[in-house]
Amino acid sequence: MKKQHKIHVKNGDTVKIISGKYKGQVGEITKILHKKKLVILKNLNLKTKHVRPKQREESGKIINIEAPIHSSNVMLYSSQSKVCSRYSIVYDENLKKYRKLKKTQELIK
Repeated sequence: MKKQHKIHVKNGDTVKIISGKYKGQVGEITKILHKKKLVILKNLNLKTKHVRPKQREESGKIINIEAPIHSSNVMLYSSQSKVCSRYSIVYDENLKKYRKLKKTQELIK
């Protein structure tokens, strides 16, 4: 069995894109592709796809799909402070694990 790659973000996290065409934009992670270390963001990095008709009566269409971005190009984002930051792991008194942003000391549940 191959080991899954560890990625510093999770589904549902708010992240800021730090490099590439969409640099500076903020979005939410909808899916993570662990084998290739890619993330898919909601309504960002849209690519145009031409779809052929499947049946005779059907017509073809042009749709926009969300393309993946490498996980190294995104960073956790604090919506309250409007700043992106790295994180550290902290534990509460019940030994429950939380992520804490280093710049703002904000806990991510």
